[in-house]
Amino acid sequence: MSPAARFWSRKAMASASSFAAAASLKRGVSPWRPEPPALGRTTPRRSSIGLGCFRRSYVAAAFDNENREFVIVGGGNAAGYAARTFVEHGMADGRLCIVSKEAHAPYERPALTKGYLFPLEKKPARLPGFHTCVGSGGERQTAEWYKEKGIEMLHEDPVTSIDIDKQTLTTDSGKLLKYGSLIIATGCTASRLPEKIGGSLPGVHYIRDVADANSLISSWEKTKKLVVVGGGYIGMEVAAAAVAWKLNTTIIFPENHLLQRLFTPSLAQRYEEFYKDNGVKFVKGTSIKHLEAGSDGHVCSVKLEDGSTIETDTVVVGIGAKPAVGPFERVGLNTSVGGIQVDSQFRTKIPGIFAIGDVAAFPLKIYDRIARVEHVDHARRSAQHCAKSILTAQSHTYDYLPYFYSRVFEYEGSPRKLWWQFFGDNGIICY
Repeated sequence: MSPAARFWSRKAMASASSFAAAASLKRGVSPWRPEPPALGRTTPRRSSIGLGCFRRSYVAAAFDNENREFVIVGGGNAAGYAARTFVEHGMADGRLCIVSKEAHAPYERPALTKGYLFPLEKKPARLPGFHTCVGSGGERQTAEWYKEKGIEMLHEDPVTSIDIDKQTLTTDSGKLLKYGSLIIATGCTASRLPEKIGGSLPGVHYIRDVADANSLISSWEKTKKLVVVGGGYIGMEVAAAAVAWKLNTTIIFPENHLLQRLFTPSLAQRYEEFYKDNGVKFVKGTSIKHLEAGSDGHVCSVKLEDGSTIETDTVVVGIGAKPAVGPFERVGLNTSVGGIQVDSQFRTKIPGIFAIGDVAAFPLKIYDRIARVEHVDHARRSAQHCAKSILTAQSHTYDYLPYFYSRVFEYEGSPRKLWWQFFGDNGIICY
């Protein structure tokens, strides 16, 4: 080939590359490396020609996440355990982005109503001590851990909308994020008392994240009378922690006994007697009519449906949780148990989109029905199962036995520490 021919050949190749780069920018695909088909998809995606010189200007101009192959929405336990699985399979570095409303890296949420609420002299749990995955004996995944593993973390910026066709997400701050495969791990939000009956008054607390727990602890430093609304996990754990603060504590719930979903009447009686021995009072079989505010606008009493009134200066509400489906209704909801409908691999009806943890309505194999489980153990296991399904050839059905547990009165100086575990729907009690 003559020098002139070689010159025009190189020029033609350069023009073709420039054209391909421009086309890939138009499609929203990163031009700085070939983009493989997103794992878990049923249809392949076109790849672009790798041109490293375009990387920085493109990322800044088009999308606000550098890692676009896999995106996890949610910053709870499920997200943390999924991230660990990506790392274990060598698929996290430069490929995984986590976007969350949380200000912290994922942590073991059960600590918030257990060790976190203890008084300072009782050595309370604090971050970074309970970051994921220490709850299952794994490595503590601090913010530094995610950085070292090449995982992009976007904090305090919840996703507000999704464009399924363009495979993009928009966050509260206006960031536009691109994804290949998307894992929804948004968990639940605490159920609240209606605002019209005082559910949002100053002095009324709900616990779902570290900020909530910090707010409650600050209030307890000057609390004298505490009312806990709800006789389930949250109510029992909060009341047990309040004993360590020596607070005048009353638990109110409409059922006939504590934890009616799992406890038998005789078992509940044993626990209620222990709480009473520690100074906790019970008001059972009645509901909240409204919360009353004092002259300063702060909650001062609880009016019950039976006509009685209980004075208080702090209220903690633990009446359950709701799946945080947020902007993902179009992905496909389950109308019976709530949450996002998925199959045994945690795939939604939209190819390339998955849901795990509390927000997922999944086939519960052992009972042959669709279920939604709000528990840390399911969050961990569903995250690992889903990630492995995306990253490997794993195709077996998620086989899960519902598991529930609680630990109360664990602080220093407590005369007795109580633990319980339940397996299955009706519960096998282990001491």
